[in-house]
Amino acid sequence: MRRVAPILLAALIATPAAAQGPLLNGLFADHAVVQRDRPVPVFGAARPGEAVTVTLGGRSATAKAGVDGAWRVDLPAMTAGGPYTLEAKAASGAVQTVSDVLVGDVWLCSGQSNMELPVERGNNSWSEIRSANDDGLRMAYVDHADSRSPRAEFLKAPSWKAARPDAVGSFSAACYYMARELRKTDKTPLGLVHASWGGSAIEAWLSPAALRRAGDYDNDIATLQLSLKDRPAADRRWGETIKAWWSLRHNGAAGGPWAGDGVWTPAPQGLGVWESWGVPVLADFNGMVWFDASVTLTAAQAKGAASLEIGMVDEVDTTFVNGVGVGSTSGAGTVRVYPVAAGTLKAGANRIVVSALDTYANGGLYGEAARALVLADGTRIPLTTWRYQVEPKETGEPPRAPWDTLSGVSTLYNGMLAPMGPYAFKGFAWYQGESNTGRPQTYQALLRELLAERRTGQAADMPALVVQLANYGKPQLAPEDSWWAQVREAQRLAVAKDGHAALAVITDIGDPSDIHPTNKQDVGKRLARGARRLAGQAVTTGPSPVSARRIGDTVEVRFEQVAERLATRGSDKAIGFELCDAAACRFADAQVEGDKAVIAIPAGLNPTKARLAWADAPTFNVFDMAGLPVGPFEIVVAP
Repeated sequence: MRRVAPILLAALIATPAAAQGPLLNGLFADHAVVQRDRPVPVFGAARPGEAVTVTLGGRSATAKAGVDGAWRVDLPAMTAGGPYTLEAKAASGAVQTVSDVLVGDVWLCSGQSNMELPVERGNNSWSEIRSANDDGLRMAYVDHADSRSPRAEFLKAPSWKAARPDAVGSFSAACYYMARELRKTDKTPLGLVHASWGGSAIEAWLSPAALRRAGDYDNDIATLQLSLKDRPAADRRWGETIKAWWSLRHNGAAGGPWAGDGVWTPAPQGLGVWESWGVPVLADFNGMVWFDASVTLTAAQAKGAASLEIGMVDEVDTTFVNGVGVGSTSGAGTVRVYPVAAGTLKAGANRIVVSALDTYANGGLYGEAARALVLADGTRIPLTTWRYQVEPKETGEPPRAPWDTLSGVSTLYNGMLAPMGPYAFKGFAWYQGESNTGRPQTYQALLRELLAERRTGQAADMPALVVQLANYGKPQLAPEDSWWAQVREAQRLAVAKDGHAALAVITDIGDPSDIHPTNKQDVGKRLARGARRLAGQAVTTGPSPVSARRIGDTVEVRFEQVAERLATRGSDKAIGFELCDAAACRFADAQVEGDKAVIAIPAGLNPTKARLAWADAPTFNVFDMAGLPVGPFEIVVAP
């Protein structure tokens, strides 16, 4: 009998677990925290039809995997405690064991870069990191991942770590400081799951169903779903969407840059970021620039499919070949390579047009990657001669492709939230909005759907905490319209209408010159105040307006959630109030008394609205005796 090598023998007798992968969802890992005082959902994947038995803290349950391999059990509710061992055992013999599991409260923290900003980049980081020492506070980080369809499992399984110096520095500062503040008065084990991505829009974090409820996203959702079945068809459809947007912004013009229309200027050889070209209009330009190149082909060369390589684009492109959309990508560091379907090319001149949108810092076609059209037979035709034209600022920003990582529809919901499945949470903290300041009119509906969707499968009254946008931008010299103020108002109203949400106002602790303010300690404290109030504790979260009515030559605004009384800082007058009529808004003198502000009506004004701190970076001085600011607001004045 031939002898079997030891390594081969080991492979032959390997357990089924090694062959089929983990039984448990990635959130069930060593040092995890699971939610107390409610049934504990435990779930994962096994072979179709296979029975899986789960045991935790002396409680057991068995489930059978469905045809897709997915299984779930709900263990009886447990009180806070631990550590415990969690075990999942399949009928085939596969076993997965998770150790040091605590039962406590679990919070999901999500948003864009201000939620993502780590402790090591915030104030007093050296001391904060070195003083971290709390085994009862556990943290899990969800890696960046986008997807065009919902993922059943994480791209990379999260790992749980206790709050120690080697873990705290890279974790979300706002989320960590919120938890640390809560732990000062409640020693219940606390778990934090952090899933954020800098620059992301709220639309990327919502499912298609939630987006449909919030507004008109049907075309985007249909295009995204088409991309799963026929990506070239989806690229063509998206190209038509961009053309329709451009035509609408240009008074219904039939043609456009993709057809060669417009005034073109030769671009520098080698292209590169346009700020370096020495062209005055592009020296500090954020917006859209169109590029075009031409390739002449024979009938034989034009036959069949091809591939288009255009290198890197800072930061978003939609690319056309002979007026047909062939691709759209977001991300300055991504090399673009687009398939060109058979029938797109033609004998004679072929026009390649790239719209490059830049919203921050440098922009353009750049990098060392060669730009070329690669024919079906492998022939490379370099693209070396380019022209450009600048899209007027007045046109505004184009819509983003529905598969855009950060500004598309459902991409981060699919890649980062969907894999969490029914994992049980105590609450949800949301810190986002900067990327939606260009379209504030839709934000309230989107935020309300986000909060509702996060409660799906959770407690119906699950607490939700929302950080309002900080003060950022140019100083306010006169009453103005402000998209930042409009998003703040959308956040305020969404929270006010929710019933189980609290707002953390931070317009007094931001940095007008830095979109990423580093004082996240106070952000965390204000989030924790919201959590405590929603838990029924006798704490306030800051003054919020409830009514405004005209009384003689004044408008009286009353507030709730006032600690003791309102007070002004640095002046005996309340600064930052405005009164508005149908024509304009004007600054107005005001005084505060107890829980109200009394605003003097400027001569000749018949006020219909009152507002405070209505600017990108407002100046105001009204607080309560707990040191919490009156948040920005706009309210109708009753006669």
